[in-house]
Amino acid sequence: MAEMKDLDHHLIEISADDDNRKKIISAIQNHPSMEISESPGHLLLLKLLQREEDLSGRRIARKETRLDTLRREVFQLCLFFFTFHGLFLTILFSSSRNAAGVGVCRKWWIPMITSLSFCVVMVFLVHMKLVRYWKVYGQILREKTDNRGLTRCIQELRMKGVSFDLSKEPGNGKRMKSSSVEIKWKPVTWCSRYLVTICLSAGSGLVLPVCKFMIC
Repeated sequence: MAEMKDLDHHLIEISADDDNRKKIISAIQNHPSMEISESPGHLLLLKLLQREEDLSGRRIARKETRLDTLRREVFQLCLFFFTFHGLFLTILFSSSRNAAGVGVCRKWWIPMITSLSFCVVMVFLVHMKLVRYWKVYGQILREKTDNRGLTRCIQELRMKGVSFDLSKEPGNGKRMKSSSVEIKWKPVTWCSRYLVTICLSAGSGLVLPVCKFMIC
């Protein structure tokens, strides 16, 4: 009972006149959120936009996971490429020292063909992984642009309320342009994207004459 009395003493009554109450009620009723909740069309559009935004975010997350997987696969293929040639050249060098003669030198094409076949397969696999990587990367950029358009549309709808034009598109077809002028030259872009393929091809070209040099 003593605690209840103490609580009663600490209660403060805030009085509000009729004008303030009317202003508060009017502000609540005229708030865009209330207008949207009372308009079936705007409420449905808001739910659809929020659903599409959520689905777009999930698609982006899945594709970013795919990018990480492709990066790991390219790294593993490159590691396997260099590991194979390290072991291959070591074995070739050891066998060439133990065996000598013209007959061995005449068979230089056998290890060269073996190395060439392996290089062609590995370079092809790495290049296909890189092609897939940049394709998914471009899809992510488009998805993020569309997602930003949806976010802006949702914010605008929440701010305007029923005054928002229901026929307005969320801006999925519009692509954000960079403020800086970007000069794209296709050969340079291709080389920068497929630099790993170029390096592996150059490494393959160096390994082939090394095989003949070790044997002969």
